[in-house]
Amino acid sequence: MPMKLTETKFNQGLLDYLTTSPTPFHAVENLKNALNAAGFQALNEAEAWNVEQGGRYYVTRNDSSIIAFNLATDDLIENGFRMLGAHTDSPCLKVKPNPDKVQKGYFQLGVEVYGGALLNPWFDRDLSLAGRVNYETKKGQIKSSLLNFVDPIAVIPSLAIHLDREANENRTINKQNHLAPVLLQDNDEKIKFNDLLIRALKEQEKISDCKQILDYEMFFYDTQPAAMTGFNKEFISSARLDNLLSCYIGLQAMLNVNPNCSTLLVCNDHEEVGSVSACGAQGPFLKSVLERIFETSEDLTRCIHHSMMISADNAHGVHPNYSDRHDENHGPILNKGPVIKLNANQRYATNSDTSAIFRQLCQQASVDVQAFVVRSDMACGSTIGPITAAELGIKTIDIGVPTFAMHSIREMAGSKDAFSLFKVLNKYFH
Repeated sequence: MPMKLTETKFNQGLLDYLTTSPTPFHAVENLKNALNAAGFQALNEAEAWNVEQGGRYYVTRNDSSIIAFNLATDDLIENGFRMLGAHTDSPCLKVKPNPDKVQKGYFQLGVEVYGGALLNPWFDRDLSLAGRVNYETKKGQIKSSLLNFVDPIAVIPSLAIHLDREANENRTINKQNHLAPVLLQDNDEKIKFNDLLIRALKEQEKISDCKQILDYEMFFYDTQPAAMTGFNKEFISSARLDNLLSCYIGLQAMLNVNPNCSTLLVCNDHEEVGSVSACGAQGPFLKSVLERIFETSEDLTRCIHHSMMISADNAHGVHPNYSDRHDENHGPILNKGPVIKLNANQRYATNSDTSAIFRQLCQQASVDVQAFVVRSDMACGSTIGPITAAELGIKTIDIGVPTFAMHSIREMAGSKDAFSLFKVLNKYFH
């Protein structure tokens, strides 16, 4: 049965999801837990599938991408899928393979920048570490475990203004030299990062048979939890709003779906670095799942013709201090509804057909809708929308919730917009 969610309850769930999903691995794990609780059946890509009309399923790849789908009892080929796409990754600092550094008695970790991060806000924040660790057991087996240190264990201290008088006018950041977080004072203990991982596996995950760390994908993140902000709580401030906000909205829409409507949610990893990977939008994940649902390629092609994809990724809200960075007629306002994203050069997949459908859905849900077009003299970013449209030949629209400080360590959105988009997707999924 459809859930009756209030805006307050919806936003509290969103805050919890943002706070407990510091990496794509944790984001997908939380999505899996919610789908399991709702009765979705887990599928394994390595096994034979026997999906049936009326069934609800999900499958993951690399533990960082997930596809969930509901198969209606109606004719899937003639009615098609209503799809929603988002991504699980966000710009951040990723620990290098050989990260150990000791300088002036301070133990630090070497990092590389993942995605197009806004780097200045990473300084002077209370940071922790989370990700996936692959290890060998004492019996020689290779296993993996999610790990989250939770506590603030590191800081990237700024250089004092006394030592750089031009800092407020002209401070540049060298990604190699200036971003290594400080974890502790070494005191000649010869501490190694792998030893810290083994200790954390034992203490947090109760894994006592770890013989050695074989590899890991560990990311620094800000420990400040997601919060309602603003004098009247009209904003949400959090890390990873781009694009876990869309993942959560998509999840809630899937949990609220009309059983007689065939729907699909795909949350891909690696969008922030180009989507070219086995689990990225430019990889074969979505297409391979769809091919296993249909008996013939002709059936799939016919279904795609009747289907639609909504690519949900945050949009740039017009910043009151930098309003000149927007086209004067296309500056989305926070809390004024979802944004249709358009670009003449196909950086977004929106066309007049898909835009018309989405505008009608917004009218049916009594939700205002906005439009975003980048200034003609500025470069435009892109999303998984054009990639998915090109890979599948499916009609697609790019939309998103307006946001400030995109790609910062802490971003800002309107507290009404996520729930407004959820109401629109409820119409789409019914």
